[in-house]
Amino acid sequence: METAYLEEINVALPYFLKHKTVWSSYDEEADILYLHFKKPNHADNAEMTEDEVIIRYEDKEIIGVTILNASQRK
Repeated sequence: METAYLEEINVALPYFLKHKTVWSSYDEEADILYLHFKKPNHADNAEMTEDEVIIRYEDKEIIGVTILNASQRK
């Protein structure tokens, strides 16, 4: 589990560094964490990973990540 978590960070880190500012919000009732790398953003595509993370795209660039069941993650 630790290795998988570190691999996820390595994948996401370039987007945090590229955009300098990251907006986040957490919906406690739904247990969803939203991360936005661009505002305003208008996703034109999205994909869900096997571990229930939704990656949102605008013109083939990642503009946000939605983490389902956020509080369940270690």
